[in-house]
Amino acid sequence: MDPFDAGAGGILRQPKAVWATAGASVVAFMGIGLVDPILPSIAKGLDASAGQVSLLFTSYFLITALAMLVTGFVSSRIGGRRTLLLGLAFVVVFAGLAGTSDTVGQLVGYRAGWGLGNALFVSTALAVIVGAAAGGSAAAILLYESALGLGMACGPLLGALLGDASWRYPFFGTAFLMAIGFLCITVFLKEQPKPARKTSLLDPIRALGHGGLASAAVSAFFYNYTFFTVLAFTPFVLNMTPYKSGAVFFAWGVLLAVFSVLVAPRMQRRFGSLKVLGGSLVLLAADVLVLGYGNHTAAIVCTILSGAFIGVNNTVHTELALGVSDAPRPVASAGYNFVRWFAAAAAPYFAPKIEEWTDVHIPFVVAAVTALLGAVVVAVRRRALTHEAEELEPKHASEDSVTVFAN
Repeated sequence: MDPFDAGAGGILRQPKAVWATAGASVVAFMGIGLVDPILPSIAKGLDASAGQVSLLFTSYFLITALAMLVTGFVSSRIGGRRTLLLGLAFVVVFAGLAGTSDTVGQLVGYRAGWGLGNALFVSTALAVIVGAAAGGSAAAILLYESALGLGMACGPLLGALLGDASWRYPFFGTAFLMAIGFLCITVFLKEQPKPARKTSLLDPIRALGHGGLASAAVSAFFYNYTFFTVLAFTPFVLNMTPYKSGAVFFAWGVLLAVFSVLVAPRMQRRFGSLKVLGGSLVLLAADVLVLGYGNHTAAIVCTILSGAFIGVNNTVHTELALGVSDAPRPVASAGYNFVRWFAAAAAPYFAPKIEEWTDVHIPFVVAAVTALLGAVVVAVRRRALTHEAEELEPKHASEDSVTVFAN
């Protein structure tokens, strides 16, 4: 069945509950790149350094990493609907408070609370959409993929449009949109059955005892350091107006979405997962080196181009993580993301520090090295990852790739 079919069960013929959850998911994914175009404006407005402002990402993803141990525990006890509403409530409160910040310390703290809310929401949204969708999971997963891609692409654009007037407005805008999402889910989404087995806090940690899952997580840890060096540090290097920076990261997000959803699965079927992953990591390393040492035009082009490599890496890493062990997918995903999100927290902190200690080029050298280390882990641990790489069914590609930011 064609998931785009407008007939019963097609992507365009879904219950209101599905559309409400998908719409809120778009805004949730916007929050990841929302602050990108306005980082220099925030630094100027709060009289803060690049390193201090980059802590907006560090606090956000540090809490997100720790929350991976909590989200399954919470949702398996209070249900999906209540977990979504709890997460949305956190985002509304802390995003709104972020807009009132008078110091960078306050803003970093509020961003951490926002990260907890976002983790609770997006880790539950996919399961809720699939459970409430009509006509099977294919159309629901495609709808969720579309929400992820749209949110990642539009986050920087929204940040630029609202941030051009004031760096505070993107935070207020996010709080407003998430409040609408809260109301829609309250009205349209009914409570779904709770899982038969409750998830413990230590289940994701235990899952990492599997060699293949641990290998995928370590490779993704190194890769994510590169990813978030680009996302959090590059705006200061480009030093552009919010509009121009927003346009650059909008194009970046479009490439990320297209390569994650459309290109990566085709490349995997043709070349195999491990070859695609290793090659993409090497190309990403070369891209960030040129970004760091090229002129301003080259930096813009390489920033946008990195979205393609990041999209491929996101998809393949997550598919490997979710299929290589016999742990339930939500548990495997939580353990995998618990490891890799720590790199997302580290890169925004260390990249500006490295610049202070050396020069503006070296953070990108470090990012290139970490991408290569990710490729080395894939090569060295190939045997542990081969089972998943060879036997992953194509039908799993779309289902698993969307969980890259969901858990």
